[in-house]
Amino acid sequence: MSALLNLHGVHAFYGAAHILHGLDLHVNAGERVALLGRNGVGKTTVVNTILGLAQLRAGSIQLGGVTITKPRPYIAAQHGIAVVPQGRRIVANLTVEENLHLGAAVGRKGPWNVPEIYKLFPILQERAHTPGTALSGGQQQRVAVGRALMANPRLILLAEPTEGLAPQVVLLLGQLLTKLRARGMAVLLIEQKLSLALEVSDRCYVMGHGRVVFEGTPEQLLQADAIRREWLEV
Repeated sequence: MSALLNLHGVHAFYGAAHILHGLDLHVNAGERVALLGRNGVGKTTVVNTILGLAQLRAGSIQLGGVTITKPRPYIAAQHGIAVVPQGRRIVANLTVEENLHLGAAVGRKGPWNVPEIYKLFPILQERAHTPGTALSGGQQQRVAVGRALMANPRLILLAEPTEGLAPQVVLLLGQLLTKLRARGMAVLLIEQKLSLALEVSDRCYVMGHGRVVFEGTPEQLLQADAIRREWLEV
């Protein structure tokens, strides 16, 4: 397998605050990977470092085998990396369909377009001309995922996607990740909800204090009682 995303020995900062301490992580083509950990351990900073929103001061980031020395959001998009951000960040004065079109701005060719998103999420077609922020949390999350898919990425990063969602919507999210895997898309799921991560991932990382403290299969994580007690909210 070839790695679509490879972080090696990454040290990242916000100003003088040292958040990531030699972090190693990779996602292969077509693979579903979960990144788990309590609040404050640096999970979101992993995404921000890939996007250049946190400062990379040591280590390396490779996207599709290309080393990125100065990460930026548009560089990640050009290399087929799309992000569903924490909090969804729907543009308030745009309709559902206009929000979806924002995802296509990078101009990558591929199978995802508005009709395909509507097939995946029929409720969005019903609400196509509704302002994005007039939707429920679950519907907004569908818009955020659809917007990311409109970029026709090879790898989609989902940052805390279950935050604030009802259990039934979380179930639907798990089904969606299974569908994306069937289409060959790689996924990095950054999440606190252990049950979802175990259900949908091929491999799991657990973070603590800005570094990886565990890497293995969901089955191995289930057997690692000490890791779960110390580093996860279970």
